Amino acid sequence: MEAIKSFYAFQASEDRIPESPATALRAPRLPSRLPKHLTREDMDRLFSVPVDGSFEDARARTMLEVLYATGMRVSELLSLRLDSVNLQDGWARVFGKGSKERLIPLHDKAASVISQYLSLRRAKFKDEGAPEMFVNRSGGKLSRAQFWRDLRSLGRRAGVSQPLHPHLLRHTFATHLLQGGADLRSVQEMLGHVSLATTQIYTHLEKSALKGSHRKFHPRG
Repeated sequence: MEAIKSFYAFQASEDRIPESPATALRAPRLPSRLPKHLTREDMDRLFSVPVDGSFEDARARTMLEVLYATGMRVSELLSLRLDSVNLQDGWARVFGKGSKERLIPLHDKAASVISQYLSLRRAKFKDEGAPEMFVNRSGGKLSRAQFWRDLRSLGRRAGVSQPLHPHLLRHTFATHLLQGGADLRSVQEMLGHVSLATTQIYTHLEKSALKGSHRKFHPRG
C-alpha cells in the first residue's frame, strides 16, 4: 500500500500526472485476534487431577496453581526465586521485562500449595539446589521445555481438549479476573503491561462473551 502511494506521489511531483489517485487509499484493517482462554470448568478439571505424591507431580501442580493465581509469564515463573515469595503476607515479587519489579498477590490456596511443594523440595534437596523455586530432578533450574511437557501431561490427564501452554493460563487469569469484576488497571499492574492498551484486549473478549450470552438467552436473540 505504501509503495503504491509513494509511486503515485512521485509521479505527481514530477508533473507526470495531475495528482496522486492513491491519496485516499487506506490499508485494510485486519481483524484483531482475541486471546484464547480456558473455562472455569477446565480449570476445575485441571485442579482435580490426582497428585501421585512424587516431587515432579507436586511441582507441576504447584506451577499450575501459581500461573493461574498470578498471571506470570513463563520466564518470570521459571526465574521466581525462593526469597521472592512471602507466603505469610501473600505476595510474590516478580522481575518482568526490562527487569521491572512488581508485586503480585497470592491467595491463600496458592500459598498453601506452594508451602506443601516447598516441604517436598526441602526433603529432597535439603538446603542444596538452585535459588529458583522450581527445580529439576537434579536440583538445577527447571527448563521451559520440561515445564511445557509437565503442563501438557496435566491437560491430557484432566481431559482438557485444548492444548495447554503457559501463555494460555496467563490469558485465563486475566479473563477470569475481569469476569469476576476486577478493574482493568489492577489487571494491567498484575500482568506487568506497560500500556493499558495491551490489557484492553481482554475487554474485547468480555464484549464478545456478552454478545454470545445475549444471543443465547434473550427471547428474541
